[in-house]
Amino acid sequence: MDIKTATALRRLRLVSAPEAVSFLLLLVCSVLKRTTDFNAVPVMGAIHGVLFILYVIFWADAWNRAKWSVGTAALYFVLSVLPTGGFFAERRLKREAEDAVIASRARREGVVNV
Repeated sequence: MDIKTATALRRLRLVSAPEAVSFLLLLVCSVLKRTTDFNAVPVMGAIHGVLFILYVIFWADAWNRAKWSVGTAALYFVLSVLPTGGFFAERRLKREAEDAVIASRARREGVVNV
């Protein structure tokens, strides 16, 4: 994996958890808006909107650089629209990055010939 691909995956990973948190907070704010006088939906909606747009931009970049299959790309996109999906995406991307580092070290040391 080259440095640009690793960077694209890292950016996607770093934005996925905050995007998931903002989505959950937006849902809580929506409930509070309807049950109390507290209305933080405009602020939380804007924050979530910015994070979601960043996620989609980073997702498209990662898809392009990592040469994911359509199924893998679709999975990461679906995870972005589920309330807790960003946490699963972050964990999966972290595992993928760790596996790439292990494979790179093994190739460099001549343990495997991939």
